[in-house]
Amino acid sequence: MQPPRTLTTSIVIPVKDDADLLALCLAALAGQTTPADEIVVVDNASSDASAVVARAAGARVITCADPGIGAAAAAGYDAAHGDLILRLDAVCVPGAGWVDEVSRAFAAAHDVAAFTGRAHFTDGPSALRAPLAALYLGAYAAVTGLALGHRPLFGSNLAFRRDAWLAVRDEVHRQDPEVHDDLDLAFHLGERHRIRALPGLSMGMSMRPFTGGHFGRRVHRGMRSVLVHWPHDFPPLRWGRMLAHRTRRRTSSPRGSRR
Repeated sequence: MQPPRTLTTSIVIPVKDDADLLALCLAALAGQTTPADEIVVVDNASSDASAVVARAAGARVITCADPGIGAAAAAGYDAAHGDLILRLDAVCVPGAGWVDEVSRAFAAAHDVAAFTGRAHFTDGPSALRAPLAALYLGAYAAVTGLALGHRPLFGSNLAFRRDAWLAVRDEVHRQDPEVHDDLDLAFHLGERHRIRALPGLSMGMSMRPFTGGHFGRRVHRGMRSVLVHWPHDFPPLRWGRMLAHRTRRRTSSPRGSRR
């Protein structure tokens, strides 16, 4: 009996004018206990040295001139070669076991298409870091979960199977710069694929994207990401399709057929 094949990994990082934070992110990825097979940095028309920093760290750099993180992220997923696509942002600092943790989670759950993890802030007022992270992620999961009918995806600590991406790549709203790309991906992956919480390590990330006008734009994009999927994904309609799909999946499984 042959041992199970090791799943290859590609890390995708969209970036726009974040050279300094990108350098910290890439340094943390260089220190992984299990290095990724490739790192793809998508330069979304940066005016700083982001691409230079990425190449110096050994990443493969591709350019995406289309505006918006959704276009950049999708371009990176398209370019990735690995069986697993791991996504984080340039403002993130993963723990040393992140890639290993993701690989083991997928190896143990063959029916799961995507894992999404937690995060904590690495800067900002120290007393506010933990409660603000819990409030933000908790509110995000609660509000979007009602629209989705399942767990959302969090783009700063996200991983999914490449074949799952290939199944939905033509459906995502990659050309709309006002769509929240990870929420959009959750709409398309979650209806027919399993999404689970990534156990273990929390992703470190800068609080900067959640301050000032950045936070307001995130709220706007989250609302738009829900509305562009209506009326097709209006919650009662979406929930009904998902329930029907899950029922068919259970009854067609070997265990269900013996009942």
